[in-house]
Amino acid sequence: MLRVRCLRGGSRGAEAVHYIGSRLGRTLTGWVQRTFQSTQAATASSRNSCAADNKVTDPLPKDCPVSSYNEWDPLEEVIVGRAENACVPPFTVEVKANTYEKYWPFYQKHGGHYFPKDHLKKAVAEIEEMCNILKMEGVTVRRPDPIDWSLKYKTPDFESTGLYSAMPRDILIVVGNEIIEAPMAWRARFFEYRAYRSIIKDYFHRGAKWTTAPKPTMADELYDQDYPIHSVEDRHKLAAQGKFVTTEFEPCFDAADFIRAGRDIFAQRSQVTNYLGIEWMRRHLAPDYRVHIISFKDPNPMHIDATFNIIGPGLVLSNPDRPCHQIDLFKKAGWTIVTPPLPVIPDDHPLWMSSKWLSMNVLMLDEKRVMVDANEVPIQKMFEKLGMLPRRNYLPLGDILP
Repeated sequence: MLRVRCLRGGSRGAEAVHYIGSRLGRTLTGWVQRTFQSTQAATASSRNSCAADNKVTDPLPKDCPVSSYNEWDPLEEVIVGRAENACVPPFTVEVKANTYEKYWPFYQKHGGHYFPKDHLKKAVAEIEEMCNILKMEGVTVRRPDPIDWSLKYKTPDFESTGLYSAMPRDILIVVGNEIIEAPMAWRARFFEYRAYRSIIKDYFHRGAKWTTAPKPTMADELYDQDYPIHSVEDRHKLAAQGKFVTTEFEPCFDAADFIRAGRDIFAQRSQVTNYLGIEWMRRHLAPDYRVHIISFKDPNPMHIDATFNIIGPGLVLSNPDRPCHQIDLFKKAGWTIVTPPLPVIPDDHPLWMSSKWLSMNVLMLDEKRVMVDANEVPIQKMFEKLGMLPRRNYLPLGDILP
């Protein structure tokens, strides 16, 4: 899911300014000293940009269809993905590095072919129900175009089949009134952007900004072809040493390795996001936004939502199995750190590319309403204690697909 438009006049991080600023002294330096500054100026700037006269083209509309600055403002419009025609990615080195050994035979057998029909059928049904729930909550839902992901494609550097368009959050990020297409790092996701082009072109025609990050060649040099993973212990050791399957040959990143909090955007170096990719985002968004790198004790970092999920002004879910190395900075800045309960997904559930901690990868409809897994009763109770209203009949795609 991708948050496309949130209610104008929402928090934009303003409440967090007061909350954190009142507790933050002058003893701290660096990025944390300026965390959660007001985004009112950014909001006004983007509005003026949309309304500005252009001598070459027609004036842009005053009300841009894209406007989102954080993960918790009242949600007006969202893009929800599709599971139709989803394919198992070929078992390449970058896929191997992001999956666990017990699932390798599955990829070796089914790579390049559709996921099991019974799983796809359930996933499609669950997503449709999720769309119905969002609509009943007053949210406009957009969907990507159906594509056959089993078709083989070839570039001068590699050949592959596709994956899916189930995860808009992985490939797109909204910053203010701008949609940014991530370059991605998996060869199976090279052409995934095609499923969203009709939606993005519509937003662009109606006044939104549209940026495509530099597309990597995904040549062999982007990957450590000898990445030595055979066990969880190997993964922990490599991650602690800052070694990942992706190199710094060229910028690459998934949008899901970034999470927004007004003018401040937090990112992690992961198996799919390298430092060059983070640096591209930093330069592209400066000076209006600040990109901060944070890291975790994570044997297989890939996407930040199930590790460090900001759900309100100065309020974050922090995965107890993947502690943040910079957590003391957040605490000193006055953040409230919430430790979510252990997930209830059984050990035998086929999470081919995900972990059980999908339970904390939730969707905020506003600061009081949250969509959660219907089976995750412990985290529902946690949200209720926080004064929120969980929407329990949402089952995440991760129950069916990775």
